[in-house]
Amino acid sequence: MTPETTVNKSLLRERILTQLRATLALQVNAAQLARDEAISEESRAENQYDTHSLEAGYLAEGQARQAAEIEESITSISALAVPDFPAGAPIALGALVEVRNSRGAAETYFLCPRAGGLELQVEDRTVLVVTPQSPLGRQLLGRRVGDPVQPPGRSTAAASRIVAVQ
Repeated sequence: MTPETTVNKSLLRERILTQLRATLALQVNAAQLARDEAISEESRAENQYDTHSLEAGYLAEGQARQAAEIEESITSISALAVPDFPAGAPIALGALVEVRNSRGAAETYFLCPRAGGLELQVEDRTVLVVTPQSPLGRQLLGRRVGDPVQPPGRSTAAASRIVAVQ
């Protein structure tokens, strides 16, 4: 990434947080609806084989657990430092990494502790969030500009290299 194509990582982090907060609001609402269904008078078992209330309770519990995971992601990403990486510095959390394949196609990744798989548009650039637990995230950690990487799902013939770290 040349200076004219750098991405504001603080803005990127805020976009991730905005998306997570919106997802959290939906998840909390869904959990509340499932909870209400589980304790509703209409869900009361009519016989020993009626499991509607039990199933709604399991659903509410699962959705509440997902909401808690999203809250953990928000906390973790809010605390994430987004430092600049000087030339030659190894890739670590908070790095924005540009990878280019042998055909010249570039992809940009943001190494983040949570929220892997999010794809965001920031400053006319598509950025994919990857975590250290992902195959690509494991490859990127500790690497430097010029090092080869193999994004999952790509053939080995389409060799990719790290071309910039921000």
